[in-house]
Amino acid sequence: MSFGPKPWHQTSWDFRAAFNFIFGGAGAGLLVIAAFSGLGGNSLRAEMLFAMALIGAGLVSVWFPIGRPLRAMNVGFNPFTSWMTRESFAAGAVFVLGLAAVWFGSTPLAQATAVAALVFAYCQGRILQAAKGIPAWRVPALGWLNFITALTEGAGLFVALSAVFGSPAKSVLAYFSLALIARGLAWSTYRGSIAKSAARPALTVLDRAGKVLVQFGTIAPLVLLLLGMLAADLSRIALPLAGIAALATGWQFKFMLITRAAYNQGFALPHLPVRGTR
Repeated sequence: MSFGPKPWHQTSWDFRAAFNFIFGGAGAGLLVIAAFSGLGGNSLRAEMLFAMALIGAGLVSVWFPIGRPLRAMNVGFNPFTSWMTRESFAAGAVFVLGLAAVWFGSTPLAQATAVAALVFAYCQGRILQAAKGIPAWRVPALGWLNFITALTEGAGLFVALSAVFGSPAKSVLAYFSLALIARGLAWSTYRGSIAKSAARPALTVLDRAGKVLVQFGTIAPLVLLLLGMLAADLSRIALPLAGIAALATGWQFKFMLITRAAYNQGFALPHLPVRGTR
């Protein structure tokens, strides 16, 4: 690595950090749609436990690699300045409310858990936005793209699971469709916001990931949803594929964003020294 005015790729955040956003976002999105989908009983319990397991897996992925794991306790001491602290508080609320909802089988508690999950997903987006040295992360549009992506991933996972074990409600499919469209629009807004600030290698990576997100994560799932609604005999295949496509492309985009597009802006040197001149 050579430090200088040209952007270079950061090495502090790797695939382990990406897994926190990948699993945590999907888990938060799944909690939201499960709580308001009309599910009840053991079905709701299973969805919530699975969603919380995803969030827990994401948090563990960034905790275990720490050389001194007890240092992770320090994240709880800066709620007024750190979005990581706020994320940890939101995660704590998710687990407390979620486990209570599972134990008592309470829909109101499940919906309170969903609200905490929304806060958790929002905090994740703000964590990236707070990394001011990375032009591809620091724009406000990324926070909303990450937030909407979490909701879309959760909806895709819910639809895929529901289609396997039954038939998703029309309201769920409508929510999933709107989430897909919103994510496509959020990607377009985000891409425009970094066009002049992000490094060229970062833009190359993001354009490839964005192409996959639009073609296989937006257009293809919408077509599959339409097929599933028009042809009942195809719904058992089309709906799970639509959900998996939305989920997988969201995960792929986040992985590339964290591990491949994280170029900083380099040193700000308006005037470079030239040998032999003053």
